[in-house]
Amino acid sequence: EVQLQASGGGLVQAGGSLRLSCAASGFVSDDHAIGWFRQAPGKEREGVSCISGRDGSTYYADSVKGRFTISSDNAKNTVYLQMNSLKPEDTAVYYCAADRVDLCSSTAVPQYEYDYWGQGTQVTVSS
Repeated sequence: EVQLQASGGGLVQAGGSLRLSCAASGFVSDDHAIGWFRQAPGKEREGVSCISGRDGSTYYADSVKGRFTISSDNAKNTVYLQMNSLKPEDTAVYYCAADRVDLCSSTAVPQYEYDYWGQGTQVTVSS
C-alpha cells in the first residue's frame, strides 16, 4: 500500500523557519517525483515545489524561490521542504504527493499528474 506521511508543520513567527518531511512507504521515492502543495483557507491548492527522483531536478513556485529548498534522502525514502524566511502568506495546509511518471523538471507539474497524496500538515506563520 502506497502511503505518504507529511509532518513538521507548526506555528512560527514571520521570518522563522520550518522543515517539512514527506515519508514515503509502499514505493521507492527515487522512482517517483515528489511534490509539495499548499492550500490556504478560501484558496485553491497550489503547487509549491517538486523534486525528480530520476535526476534530482527541482521546481519552485515564484512565491517561494530563494526561501524554500526541497531535498531528498533516498536511504530514508523521505523528501524534505526547508522553509526559511517564512511570511504570513505562507500559512496553509501543506501536502506532499507522488508522481509515478516523474514529470518534475524546472516547470510546474499539474496536480492531476500526481497519483498519491499525503494527509497534510498545518503551517501557520504569525506576523
